[in-house]
Amino acid sequence: MIVAPVLRQDTANMSALFEEIDHQDSPLGAISLRRRRIPVFGDRDIYEVKLGDEFLMSSMFVEAEEALSTLGLAAVEGDQLKVVVGGLGLGYTAVAALQDERVAELLVVDALDTVIGWHKDERVPLGKILNADPRNCYVHGSFFDLATDPDTGFDPQVAGQQFDAILLDIDHSPTEFLNAANAGFYTTENLALMAQQLKPKGVFAMWSQNLPEERFEALLKTVFSSVESHVVAFYNPFQNRESTNSVYVCVTGEA
Repeated sequence: MIVAPVLRQDTANMSALFEEIDHQDSPLGAISLRRRRIPVFGDRDIYEVKLGDEFLMSSMFVEAEEALSTLGLAAVEGDQLKVVVGGLGLGYTAVAALQDERVAELLVVDALDTVIGWHKDERVPLGKILNADPRNCYVHGSFFDLATDPDTGFDPQVAGQQFDAILLDIDHSPTEFLNAANAGFYTTENLALMAQQLKPKGVFAMWSQNLPEERFEALLKTVFSSVESHVVAFYNPFQNRESTNSVYVCVTGEA
């Protein structure tokens, strides 16, 4: 007689600590959205996305995703900026970009319609912010296909549109890919095709989970007139020390 109430309490505790919000098939495999509580983070919901058995994104550490926007846009001159974000994720890069009042138009490109749907349906916390901002537009498509097709480009309404900044956060690093097919993007030829979609003195910025890699910096310099690498540090309570990611910021030449 006393076992059932205890089990109900345990179930309630588990429900409070973990919830699978959605689980669907996608072209890249099974994808799931989960919410969990982790004691070390206190009274804070952690949202995470898994693609198969691999963690695709998490709201656990977002400093570098936000820095991708702040560092990238800090290198852009002018106003009424048109910006592309490659990889919607949980929305942190996109929301950080919209905090720059100079941004007039933001296209957020993601290959997974499921991820876009979670934001449109506001099943993730930042969906409400993105949906409420008229500058934001979701684009369902492969960033890498659109990046290497300058005649069509990222804007579904205006073929060949040029942008002030392109901010990329899809692969784990320039050498560790979410999908093996993405590896072909990281060449002088394909980076140059993407750079055609930037205005003169436009900015390409990219996130990496690793420290800056000299070989990738050298590759970027074959396309861009200026390349800077920034190390973004943040406290990691699991290791009780700082962890680091990096952001590459590249600028095209004059017209």
